Amino acid sequence: MCGIVAYVGHKAAQPLLVEGLKRLEYRGYDSSGVAVLDPAGGGLHVRRAVGRISHLEEKLAGGADPLPPAVTGIAHTRWATHGPPTEANAHPHADAAGRIALVHNGIIENYAALKRVLADKGYAFKSQTDTEVLAVLVGDLYRQLAAEGGAARPDAGAVSSLLQRAVRAALHQVEGTYGIAVLSADEPGMLVVARRGSPLIVGVGDDEYVVASDASAIVEHTTQVIYLNDNEMAVLRAGPGRVASLRTTTIGTGAADGGGEIEVSPVVKQLEHKLEAYALGEYPHYMLKEIFEQPQALRNCFRGRVEQREGRIVLGGMSDRARDLVKARRFVLTGQGTAWHAALVGDYLMEDLAKVVTEATYASEFRYRNPIVEEGTVVVAISQSGETADTLAALREAKDRGALALGLINAVGSTIARETDAGIYLHAGPEIGVASTKAFTCQLAALTLLSLYVGRRRYLSQGQAQEVIDALCAVPGQVEQVLRTSEQVKDIARQFVDRENWLFLGRGYHYPVALEGALKLKEISYIHAEGMPAAEMKHGPIALINDGMPVVFIATKGHQYDKVMSNIEEVRARGGRIIAVATEGDADIGRHSDHVVYIPHTIEPVQPLLSVVPLQLLAYHAAVLRGCNVDKPRNLAKSVTVE
Repeated sequence: MCGIVAYVGHKAAQPLLVEGLKRLEYRGYDSSGVAVLDPAGGGLHVRRAVGRISHLEEKLAGGADPLPPAVTGIAHTRWATHGPPTEANAHPHADAAGRIALVHNGIIENYAALKRVLADKGYAFKSQTDTEVLAVLVGDLYRQLAAEGGAARPDAGAVSSLLQRAVRAALHQVEGTYGIAVLSADEPGMLVVARRGSPLIVGVGDDEYVVASDASAIVEHTTQVIYLNDNEMAVLRAGPGRVASLRTTTIGTGAADGGGEIEVSPVVKQLEHKLEAYALGEYPHYMLKEIFEQPQALRNCFRGRVEQREGRIVLGGMSDRARDLVKARRFVLTGQGTAWHAALVGDYLMEDLAKVVTEATYASEFRYRNPIVEEGTVVVAISQSGETADTLAALREAKDRGALALGLINAVGSTIARETDAGIYLHAGPEIGVASTKAFTCQLAALTLLSLYVGRRRYLSQGQAQEVIDALCAVPGQVEQVLRTSEQVKDIARQFVDRENWLFLGRGYHYPVALEGALKLKEISYIHAEGMPAAEMKHGPIALINDGMPVVFIATKGHQYDKVMSNIEEVRARGGRIIAVATEGDADIGRHSDHVVYIPHTIEPVQPLLSVVPLQLLAYHAAVLRGCNVDKPRNLAKSVTVE
């Protein structure tokens, strides 16, 4: 949820670090900071600020105490977990001697016990954070190792530095998750980075390294990257022979200083996206840009996978597992938030098209409920970032119990993508806005492809498959039609934007769409909204409806259309105002609704790809009209990498 940027090389570190933090703003944060090493031997310099990165920039621009022209540094955006957003709690944190600085994403679960041990040794703490405890622990171990005769300044060929040994020894005592970058004033020109459960990417440049928790902070400088695996550490030194100087080792359970652990060869990979993919362009907000990118994102998701003329789905990432999928007795689709809503649609799709028992479940609940995983169970982890902590934990639990693990992931090289047995990349492109839009529609698209792929090998006829494939191929163009309703949706939002309670209702495939519409409105406009099956309204929530309350119905043509119309009448009778998403050409619904947004006709399994778009636009325009920060809503982060 937080952001890390670190640099060691030959360029000025400060502007590079600050620019990297700006590229990570979308992940969510409440404070930020940088630490650099004075190349002239002047020690460690730390600056921190609460609030937006602009506040940190103002502090760095102050002439009273400027930072030295450093070429090694670390930076961080914090999202508060231990202690409120204050300058004292902001990262980087230093050890007691002020010679070692550390930035950290994740949670140190046993920090309180470690803090007591360190306090008994006489250490005092300046913050309420778990991260400062880790920094002080590293410093304590560093001094212990130095007293035992460790070398503080190893030559370029040395196997390990004193800092590396101290960090590794500290991590042996840590319980929890971390992505960290550490530097020491006594070992300039070097960074130590490590991860467990929190993403960390090493960008390999020309005699330099850029480290970040997200590729967006790296892509401006290099497209060559190393994805650290869990329990791996890397020592980065600037200068010629950079690949040889990068030593990656596992953080195992050996001696306290890490003796006897395995050295692994790093694998350098190519980043999928270029810098321009992260640019805002002509749009006022990333969310609006990403809503309007959906037609192209869907085309990219379908490319090479949908063979319309042959009526065939080709999933290269599943080819080695096709036989297992045909024999599968049960599918479990798991995710959090928007990904869970996609899983609910996938539940309908798998049972409708593939005729296999399917369950959609929250990843956070799956892990802790002692789930039944029988032979023939396939678990599908759905995550835009591929780093969602709860989803990753559920995936690992399922694999430990013998399930076949699949992934529907947008981020190439992410942890979930690397830990699944097979999967489907969404190819939606970078999604910067916190509220997911194009990733959601691509998740629906990928789930439809998976359902067809499995269904065609089980009970789905060629004619049935062809009907769905033809409908899918029409979707990108149809989404473009729906996007033309943006101004109409804006006018609707303007009429109801002051109402603080909304309902979103749908049946069948549109029940999850109703949940997603309500979530979008809550996330970015801070309006209270509930989504539910339309029939559920009568079992309690109908008591909420009062005069003028906006109620959004997904009322497209389908086998439950008449039932939805009855639910609309029940709301109208109690004074509710009806906003309907309906099928083009449905003249009747206009007589029963206050406002109608039409979408093109398509078959029911494909309708969610269209019906969700007006709801995304509704949430976006409501948030703008209310003056909310659309791309960075309060209290939220793009990638939730802690439980």
